[in-house]
Amino acid sequence: MASEVMAVAVPVAETKSARKPARRRRGRFYWLRLAIAIVVTVVMVFPVYWMIITSLEPQADIYRAGLHWWPAHFTFYNFTNPFHMFPVGRWFVNSTLITVAVTAITVVCNLLAGYAFAKLRFRGRNALFLLLLSTMMIPVQAVMVAQYKLSIHLHLYGNYWAVILPESATVFGIFLARQFFVAIPDELIEAARVDGAGSLRTFTSIVLPLCKPLIAVLTLLTALTEWNSFAWPLVVLFGNQQLFTLTVGMAADFQSQYSTNYGELMATNLLMIAPMVVLFFAFQRYFVQGLARTGIK
Repeated sequence: MASEVMAVAVPVAETKSARKPARRRRGRFYWLRLAIAIVVTVVMVFPVYWMIITSLEPQADIYRAGLHWWPAHFTFYNFTNPFHMFPVGRWFVNSTLITVAVTAITVVCNLLAGYAFAKLRFRGRNALFLLLLSTMMIPVQAVMVAQYKLSIHLHLYGNYWAVILPESATVFGIFLARQFFVAIPDELIEAARVDGAGSLRTFTSIVLPLCKPLIAVLTLLTALTEWNSFAWPLVVLFGNQQLFTLTVGMAADFQSQYSTNYGELMATNLLMIAPMVVLFFAFQRYFVQGLARTGIK
Protein backbone atom coordinates (compact mmCIF):
# COMPACT_ATOMS: atom_id res chain seq x y z
CA MET A 1 0.00 0.00 0.00
CA ALA A 2 2.81 2.40 0.87
CA SER A 3 4.59 1.61 -2.39
CA GLU A 4 1.44 2.43 -4.33
CA VAL A 5 1.09 5.75 -2.50
CA MET A 6 4.73 6.57 -3.24
CA ALA A 7 4.23 5.61 -6.92
CA VAL A 8 1.30 7.99 -7.17
CA ALA A 9 3.02 10.77 -5.21
CA VAL A 10 6.15 10.80 -7.38
CA PRO A 11 4.37 11.60 -10.70
CA VAL A 12 2.28 14.24 -8.92
CA ALA A 13 5.39 15.89 -7.51
CA GLU A 14 7.09 15.73 -10.90
CA THR A 15 4.03 17.26 -12.54
CA LYS A 16 3.97 20.14 -10.04
CA SER A 17 7.67 20.77 -10.48
CA ALA A 18 7.23 20.74 -14.27
CA ARG A 19 4.44 23.28 -14.05
CA LYS A 20 6.58 25.88 -12.28
CA PRO A 21 8.91 26.62 -15.23
CA ALA A 22 5.88 26.77 -17.55
CA ARG A 23 4.19 29.26 -15.24
CA ARG A 24 7.36 31.31 -15.07
CA ARG A 25 7.59 31.33 -18.86
CA ARG A 26 3.96 32.35 -19.13
CA GLY A 27 4.61 35.05 -16.55
CA ARG A 28 7.54 36.45 -18.50
CA PHE A 29 5.59 36.42 -21.76
CA TYR A 30 2.65 38.03 -19.99
CA TRP A 31 4.70 41.00 -18.88
CA LEU A 32 6.28 41.24 -22.33
CA ARG A 33 2.86 41.29 -23.99
CA LEU A 34 1.65 43.82 -21.45
CA ALA A 35 4.64 46.09 -22.12
CA ILE A 36 4.09 45.87 -25.88
CA ALA A 37 0.38 46.61 -25.45
CA ILE A 38 1.15 49.67 -23.30
CA VAL A 39 3.67 51.01 -25.82
CA VAL A 40 1.29 50.51 -28.74
CA THR A 41 -1.56 52.13 -26.79
CA VAL A 42 0.55 55.17 -25.95
CA VAL A 43 1.64 55.56 -29.58
CA MET A 44 -1.97 55.33 -30.79
CA VAL A 45 -3.52 57.55 -28.12
CA PHE A 46 -0.84 60.27 -28.06
CA PRO A 47 -2.11 62.08 -31.21
CA VAL A 48 -5.61 62.23 -29.70
CA TYR A 49 -4.18 63.58 -26.45
CA TRP A 50 -2.25 66.22 -28.40
CA MET A 51 -5.45 67.21 -30.21
CA ILE A 52 -7.21 67.64 -26.86
CA ILE A 53 -4.59 69.88 -25.26
CA THR A 54 -4.23 71.90 -28.47
CA SER A 55 -7.98 72.49 -28.64
CA LEU A 56 -8.08 73.67 -25.00
CA GLU A 57 -5.46 76.42 -25.23
CA PRO A 58 -5.46 79.83 -26.95
CA GLN A 59 -3.90 80.24 -30.37
CA ALA A 60 -1.00 82.28 -28.97
CA ASP A 61 -0.04 79.54 -26.48
CA ILE A 62 0.19 76.91 -29.22
CA TYR A 63 3.31 78.55 -30.65
CA ARG A 64 5.13 79.08 -27.36
CA ALA A 65 8.63 77.68 -27.17
CA GLY A 66 9.39 74.31 -25.66
CA LEU A 67 7.48 71.05 -25.40
CA HIS A 68 4.42 71.44 -23.20
CA TRP A 69 2.24 68.59 -21.99
CA TRP A 70 -0.55 70.65 -20.46
CA PRO A 71 -2.31 73.89 -21.50
CA ALA A 72 -0.99 76.99 -19.73
CA HIS A 73 -4.41 78.65 -20.05
CA PHE A 74 -7.66 76.74 -20.55
CA THR A 75 -10.27 78.00 -23.00
CA PHE A 76 -13.32 76.60 -24.78
CA TYR A 77 -13.23 79.36 -27.37
CA ASN A 78 -11.93 76.94 -29.99
CA PHE A 79 -15.08 74.82 -29.62
CA THR A 80 -17.59 77.67 -29.82
CA ASN A 81 -16.05 80.12 -32.28
CA PRO A 82 -16.18 77.84 -35.37
CA PHE A 83 -19.98 77.60 -35.03
CA HIS A 84 -20.17 81.43 -35.17
CA MET A 85 -17.66 81.90 -37.98
CA PHE A 86 -18.59 78.98 -40.28
CA PRO A 87 -21.66 76.78 -40.89
CA VAL A 88 -20.12 73.86 -38.96
CA GLY A 89 -23.53 72.61 -37.89
CA ARG A 90 -24.63 72.49 -41.51
CA TRP A 91 -21.45 70.64 -42.47
CA PHE A 92 -22.09 68.12 -39.72
CA VAL A 93 -25.62 67.52 -41.02
CA ASN A 94 -24.30 67.15 -44.58
CA SER A 95 -21.71 64.60 -43.49
CA THR A 96 -24.33 62.69 -41.53
CA LEU A 97 -26.85 62.59 -44.39
CA ILE A 98 -24.27 61.51 -46.96
CA THR A 99 -22.72 58.90 -44.66
CA VAL A 100 -26.09 57.39 -43.70
CA ALA A 101 -27.26 57.26 -47.34
CA VAL A 102 -24.01 55.78 -48.67
CA THR A 103 -23.82 53.25 -45.83
CA ALA A 104 -27.41 52.06 -46.28
CA ILE A 105 -27.17 51.69 -50.06
CA THR A 106 -23.70 50.14 -49.92
CA VAL A 107 -24.61 47.54 -47.30
CA VAL A 108 -27.68 46.46 -49.29
CA CYS A 109 -25.77 46.26 -52.59
CA ASN A 110 -22.83 44.42 -51.05
CA LEU A 111 -25.08 41.88 -49.32
CA LEU A 112 -27.06 41.13 -52.47
CA ALA A 113 -23.98 40.92 -54.69
CA GLY A 114 -22.08 38.78 -52.19
CA TYR A 115 -25.03 36.39 -51.86
CA ALA A 116 -25.29 36.09 -55.64
CA PHE A 117 -21.60 35.28 -56.05
CA ALA A 118 -21.65 32.79 -53.17
CA LYS A 119 -24.91 30.87 -53.56
CA LEU A 120 -26.42 31.47 -57.00
CA ARG A 121 -25.30 29.42 -59.97
CA PHE A 122 -24.90 31.27 -63.28
CA ARG A 123 -22.53 31.17 -66.22
CA GLY A 124 -19.33 33.16 -65.82
CA ARG A 125 -19.77 33.64 -62.09
CA ASN A 126 -16.15 33.00 -61.12
CA ALA A 127 -14.76 34.98 -64.07
CA LEU A 128 -16.99 37.94 -63.23
CA PHE A 129 -15.95 37.79 -59.58
CA LEU A 130 -12.24 37.76 -60.52
CA LEU A 131 -12.82 40.68 -62.88
CA LEU A 132 -14.52 42.55 -60.06
CA LEU A 133 -11.62 41.86 -57.70
CA SER A 134 -9.12 43.08 -60.32
CA THR A 135 -10.68 46.55 -60.18
CA MET A 136 -9.31 46.91 -56.66
CA MET A 137 -5.89 47.43 -58.23
CA ILE A 138 -7.07 50.56 -60.09
CA PRO A 139 -6.26 53.74 -58.11
CA VAL A 140 -9.19 55.97 -57.26
CA GLN A 141 -7.42 58.93 -58.85
CA ALA A 142 -7.35 57.11 -62.21
CA VAL A 143 -11.15 57.10 -62.51
CA MET A 144 -11.87 60.42 -60.82
CA VAL A 145 -11.82 62.42 -64.06
CA ALA A 146 -14.26 60.01 -65.70
CA GLN A 147 -16.54 60.17 -62.66
CA TYR A 148 -16.37 63.95 -62.69
CA LYS A 149 -17.42 64.14 -66.37
CA LEU A 150 -20.19 61.60 -65.77
CA SER A 151 -21.57 63.61 -62.83
CA ILE A 152 -21.72 66.71 -65.04
CA HIS A 153 -23.48 64.88 -67.90
CA LEU A 154 -26.02 63.45 -65.44
CA HIS A 155 -26.57 66.92 -63.92
CA LEU A 156 -25.43 65.73 -60.50
CA TYR A 157 -22.55 68.17 -60.00
CA GLY A 158 -23.02 70.29 -56.89
CA ASN A 159 -25.56 67.84 -55.48
CA TYR A 160 -25.57 65.27 -52.67
CA TRP A 161 -26.18 62.49 -55.19
CA ALA A 162 -22.87 63.27 -56.88
CA VAL A 163 -21.19 62.01 -53.71
CA ILE A 164 -23.64 59.25 -52.82
CA LEU A 165 -24.06 57.34 -56.09
CA PRO A 166 -20.39 56.77 -57.10
CA GLU A 167 -19.61 55.38 -53.63
CA SER A 168 -22.70 53.22 -53.16
CA ALA A 169 -20.95 49.87 -53.66
CA THR A 170 -17.47 48.63 -52.79
CA VAL A 171 -15.54 45.69 -54.20
CA PHE A 172 -14.01 44.94 -50.82
CA GLY A 173 -17.46 44.85 -49.23
CA ILE A 174 -18.71 42.42 -51.90
CA PHE A 175 -15.67 40.24 -51.25
CA LEU A 176 -16.34 40.21 -47.48
CA ALA A 177 -20.01 39.38 -48.03
CA ARG A 178 -19.18 36.60 -50.47
CA GLN A 179 -16.69 35.01 -48.06
CA PHE A 180 -19.26 35.18 -45.25
CA PHE A 181 -22.04 33.59 -47.32
CA VAL A 182 -19.78 30.77 -48.52
CA ALA A 183 -19.57 29.55 -44.90
CA ILE A 184 -23.38 29.25 -44.63
CA PRO A 185 -24.46 25.61 -45.28
CA ASP A 186 -26.16 25.02 -48.60
CA GLU A 187 -28.62 22.68 -46.85
CA LEU A 188 -30.42 25.68 -45.31
CA ILE A 189 -30.98 27.25 -48.72
CA GLU A 190 -32.01 23.96 -50.31
CA ALA A 191 -34.53 23.36 -47.53
CA ALA A 192 -36.06 26.79 -48.14
CA ARG A 193 -36.30 26.10 -51.86
CA VAL A 194 -38.00 22.76 -51.23
CA ASP A 195 -40.60 24.64 -49.19
CA GLY A 196 -41.27 26.86 -52.19
CA ALA A 197 -39.29 29.96 -51.26
CA GLY A 198 -37.68 31.95 -54.05
CA SER A 199 -34.18 33.41 -54.05
CA LEU A 200 -35.22 36.75 -52.55
CA ARG A 201 -37.45 35.13 -49.90
CA THR A 202 -34.66 32.70 -49.00
CA PHE A 203 -32.23 35.58 -48.65
CA THR A 204 -34.48 37.75 -46.49
CA SER A 205 -35.97 35.00 -44.28
CA ILE A 206 -33.15 32.46 -43.94
CA VAL A 207 -29.81 34.07 -44.75
CA LEU A 208 -30.22 37.67 -43.63
CA PRO A 209 -30.98 36.86 -39.94
CA LEU A 210 -27.58 35.11 -39.78
CA CYS A 211 -25.72 38.17 -41.09
CA LYS A 212 -25.61 40.46 -38.05
CA PRO A 213 -21.80 40.25 -37.71
CA LEU A 214 -21.36 40.84 -41.44
CA ILE A 215 -23.76 43.79 -41.43
CA ALA A 216 -21.87 45.29 -38.48
CA VAL A 217 -18.55 45.00 -40.32
CA LEU A 218 -19.88 46.49 -43.55
CA THR A 219 -21.64 49.28 -41.67
CA LEU A 220 -18.57 50.27 -39.68
CA LEU A 221 -16.12 50.11 -42.58
CA THR A 222 -18.41 51.98 -44.97
CA ALA A 223 -19.44 54.65 -42.45
CA LEU A 224 -15.85 55.26 -41.35
CA THR A 225 -14.61 55.51 -44.94
CA GLU A 226 -17.39 57.84 -46.05
CA TRP A 227 -17.28 60.01 -42.93
CA ASN A 228 -13.57 60.68 -43.57
CA SER A 229 -13.89 60.96 -47.36
CA PHE A 230 -12.27 64.12 -48.69
CA ALA A 231 -11.08 64.04 -52.31
CA TRP A 232 -14.33 63.22 -54.13
CA PRO A 233 -16.62 65.49 -52.04
CA LEU A 234 -14.07 68.28 -52.55
CA VAL A 235 -14.29 67.86 -56.33
CA VAL A 236 -18.08 67.76 -56.73
CA LEU A 237 -19.18 70.03 -53.84
CA PHE A 238 -16.56 72.76 -53.90
CA GLY A 239 -18.80 75.32 -55.59
CA ASN A 240 -21.30 75.57 -52.70
CA GLN A 241 -20.14 76.08 -49.12
CA GLN A 242 -23.53 75.06 -47.74
CA LEU A 243 -23.07 71.57 -49.20
CA PHE A 244 -19.60 71.02 -47.72
CA THR A 245 -18.94 68.02 -45.54
CA LEU A 246 -16.91 68.41 -42.36
CA THR A 247 -13.68 67.26 -43.97
CA VAL A 248 -14.03 69.63 -46.92
CA GLY A 249 -15.15 72.54 -44.76
CA MET A 250 -12.25 72.22 -42.34
CA ALA A 251 -9.73 72.03 -45.15
CA ALA A 252 -11.24 74.97 -47.04
CA ASP A 253 -11.99 77.43 -44.23
CA PHE A 254 -9.78 76.55 -41.26
CA GLN A 255 -6.58 76.71 -43.30
CA SER A 256 -5.49 79.70 -45.32
CA GLN A 257 -2.47 80.48 -47.48
CA TYR A 258 -0.55 82.17 -44.68
CA SER A 259 -1.82 80.69 -41.42
CA THR A 260 -3.74 77.83 -39.86
CA ASN A 261 -5.91 78.07 -36.77
CA TYR A 262 -4.77 74.84 -35.14
CA GLY A 263 -6.84 75.28 -31.98
CA GLU A 264 -10.16 75.49 -33.81
CA LEU A 265 -9.04 72.84 -36.29
CA MET A 266 -8.23 70.36 -33.50
CA ALA A 267 -11.46 71.15 -31.64
CA THR A 268 -13.55 70.50 -34.75
CA ASN A 269 -11.61 67.30 -35.40
CA LEU A 270 -12.51 66.06 -31.92
CA LEU A 271 -16.18 66.73 -32.62
CA MET A 272 -15.78 64.91 -35.92
CA ILE A 273 -14.29 61.68 -34.53
CA ALA A 274 -16.77 61.40 -31.66
CA PRO A 275 -19.63 59.80 -33.71
CA MET A 276 -17.31 57.17 -35.17
CA VAL A 277 -15.97 56.24 -31.73
CA VAL A 278 -19.52 55.81 -30.42
CA LEU A 279 -20.48 53.76 -33.48
CA PHE A 280 -17.46 51.49 -33.10
CA PHE A 281 -18.14 50.72 -29.44
CA ALA A 282 -21.80 50.07 -30.23
CA PHE A 283 -20.93 47.46 -32.89
CA GLN A 284 -17.63 46.22 -31.47
CA ARG A 285 -18.81 42.72 -30.55
CA TYR A 286 -20.41 42.06 -33.93
CA PHE A 287 -17.43 43.66 -35.69
CA VAL A 288 -14.98 41.16 -34.20
CA GLN A 289 -17.29 38.23 -34.93
CA GLY A 290 -17.78 39.34 -38.52
CA LEU A 291 -14.07 39.64 -39.24
CA ALA A 292 -13.41 36.24 -37.66
CA ARG A 293 -16.14 34.50 -39.67
CA THR A 294 -15.04 36.00 -42.99
CA GLY A 295 -11.53 34.58 -42.49
CA ILE A 296 -9.78 37.95 -42.07
CA LYS A 297 -7.11 37.53 -39.39
